[in-house]
Amino acid sequence: MSVKRIKVGARMSQAVVHGNVVRTAGQVALNAPGKDAAEQTKDILDAIDGLLAEAGTDKSNLLTANIWLADMADFKAMNQVWDAWVAEGNTPTRACVESKLAAPQFNVEIAVTAAIE
Repeated sequence: MSVKRIKVGARMSQAVVHGNVVRTAGQVALNAPGKDAAEQTKDILDAIDGLLAEAGTDKSNLLTANIWLADMADFKAMNQVWDAWVAEGNTPTRACVESKLAAPQFNVEIAVTAAIE
C-alpha cells in the first residue's frame, strides 16, 4: 500500500494518504493570524477543504476531528463556524480541548481524518 504526502515540508506534510484514509496535520489560520476565533476557524476549514480535495475526498467523509483552542472562551464562536461547515448527517467523532498553541497569533488549530471512497 503506497503513501501519498501532500504539501511536503522539511518538518512535516500537511496531509498524508494511506490506503483509503487521509490525515491532516494540525491546521492553523495562516491567512488570518491574530484574527478572532471565528475568522480563524473559517480560514482553517477552507484549508482543510483544499487538502481533502487534493486527497480525493471531502468533508462528507470525515471520520474524526481534533480541535485545540488557546482559550475555551472561544468554544461558542468556533462552533458557530464549525456547525455551518460540517456536512449535515456526516458529522465526525470530535475532541476539543484548551491548549497553549505554537504561536500567540493563533487561537484555533484543527486536524481531521477522512475516508476516501
